[in-house]
Amino acid sequence: MMRKYASLLLFALLLNGCDDGDITVDQIDFETVEAKNCTAENLLVYKLKAQESLLLQVPENTFTEDATLDGAPEEYNIDNSSYRLVYRSYDGTIAGTDICSLIPPASPKVIDEWYAKSGVMQITTTPIVTQNTTTNSTTITGYNHNINIINVTYAVKGVDVTVPEIKFGDFATTIANQLDLAFDDTAAQCPATGQIYNFIVSGASMTIDAVDANLIQNSVTPLNQPRTAVISSTANKLLYRVYNSTLSQDYFCKTTTPSAPTLRETWAGVDGVANVSGYIEVTTTTGGTNVFNHTVVLKNVSLIKGNSKFKLGDSFTLGTFSTVATTP
Repeated sequence: MMRKYASLLLFALLLNGCDDGDITVDQIDFETVEAKNCTAENLLVYKLKAQESLLLQVPENTFTEDATLDGAPEEYNIDNSSYRLVYRSYDGTIAGTDICSLIPPASPKVIDEWYAKSGVMQITTTPIVTQNTTTNSTTITGYNHNINIINVTYAVKGVDVTVPEIKFGDFATTIANQLDLAFDDTAAQCPATGQIYNFIVSGASMTIDAVDANLIQNSVTPLNQPRTAVISSTANKLLYRVYNSTLSQDYFCKTTTPSAPTLRETWAGVDGVANVSGYIEVTTTTGGTNVFNHTVVLKNVSLIKGNSKFKLGDSFTLGTFSTVATTP
């Protein structure tokens, strides 16, 4: 909260008096300039040239961690209140430390300032994805937000000037909480529901619900002939969940889902195609008299949340659990 008020104070200080200058509308072009921000909450985003700045103030959570659909950017109205756009020119070289200082430096001096009275900010968001060429898995490390502002009306020396489009350009954000997929080899199955699960103590789980009845059997699978089943939203439903605090074995297999820890986000397995993508392989071996060990492997599985998607890789081992056959 203190950071938010500090940022608002910063923006208010940025809007103090200026002298007249000679910059014209057609000279403002920041599209290829790198965007930076002053606070972790992205409250003040700025672009700098040698003696010019373009400042954009937005509320927290404007830049979301999800992709937008093609042709459907997020839209926000520039109102000089919650969403503010200001252009400035200076009598000397400007630096990021000058922009982000709560007390503006005496030099360089602002010689021209235009604030946007209205306009529509369009944000097109795409994931920043890295690929592991060994496993063919992908990881979303952040999001790129392309900002375009249309129908902008500036107040320029007491006169309203409308600009059809300002291409603010790209602003990249990193994911605050990277997904943890470092599951160990120990999975488990709930006796009553048949749910297969594994979890990470720090606060993540992967589950398979509505498991195909033929997938887990108390019989050894022939060599290189695992049982298979396709992932879908109704059968063999795969979910990866992230929680706000630690997990333990006691969380699972309850009739009523425990209230703690609370859920932060959920990713669902994309519906698969038999022997092509999004399917499960189970290899069963003997673990002793009447004991069978089942190793669950996810093949070419992708997980989706909202409009964002990443791939677990060609082969991802969920873990191994044991069942005991009852004697007749």
